[in-house]
Amino acid sequence: MLTIGVDIGGTKVAAGVVDQDGQILDKVKYPTPSNDPAGLADVVARAVDDLRSRQPEQACQAVGVGVAGFVDEDRATVQVAVNLGLRDEPLKERVQARIGLPVVIENDANAAAWAEARFGAGRGSDHLICVTLGTGIGGGLVLDGALFRGRYGVAAEIGHYRMVPHGRRCACGNHGCWEQYASGRALVAEGQDLARTDPKAAERMLKLADGEVDQVEGHVITQAALEGDSAALECFRIVGEWAGLGLADLAAILDPECFVLGGGVSDAGSILLDPVQASFARHVSGRPGRRLAEVRLAELGGEAGIVGAGDLARH
Repeated sequence: MLTIGVDIGGTKVAAGVVDQDGQILDKVKYPTPSNDPAGLADVVARAVDDLRSRQPEQACQAVGVGVAGFVDEDRATVQVAVNLGLRDEPLKERVQARIGLPVVIENDANAAAWAEARFGAGRGSDHLICVTLGTGIGGGLVLDGALFRGRYGVAAEIGHYRMVPHGRRCACGNHGCWEQYASGRALVAEGQDLARTDPKAAERMLKLADGEVDQVEGHVITQAALEGDSAALECFRIVGEWAGLGLADLAAILDPECFVLGGGVSDAGSILLDPVQASFARHVSGRPGRRLAEVRLAELGGEAGIVGAGDLARH
């Protein structure tokens, strides 16, 4: 049975035909319409129709849609998706009416977590936490082999648990959220702060940014770190320390077998992974003697959302 997975991002809608082994057989992309719920459903339907037209008749039998936002317990309504301008949006109903196939709506981080659990870095593990370190921090929980969504469908918003009382202001309206210290945004903040206060130490990052502090973005810091620049490596060490501290708190509550780190910040590979693992080992409770969860890098990259959404539609 083939399904179609759709990953709705802030700038693009990516969709693919997914087989039972988690392989993407065909793929399309379209721009995401802004603040246009009906238009968004039209784009999703167009992507699905395009993919179906290139497959044998009735080959694709269900559609899963991953969206960055709060999805209700029925996996039908997007309660809030700030970056897409959605609120109480009946996305399942809109898309299903256009394509005539069963549709499941899911949070995009949940879809990515399911993909990594089934086909990626977490395969073989029934207890894992997927942590996406992107602009913010997203998460997904697979417990006892099942995706854990919570009573109202919005579990695993792990980027917004308060790590620092009265800390940095977060876009969610609170202060001190984890994602203010361990995300891509936090990495950029560290790099720009260093470039502003100690330009000599940040010389390589500034050179890559054409001398502009505001252009010291994540890819600049990552490139400098891959070259061995000590200032950029220090930025990753700081973010990795915060990330490991958060994983230790999650382990104390949920006791997973492994953590899977995805998102753009994880593109740095061992430059991120090493300080995260070290911090996690230092901060986790019950040491020595406690069995430590493994901390691994995600394997599916940007295709995890499509694969996970497609596979959830199958299940």
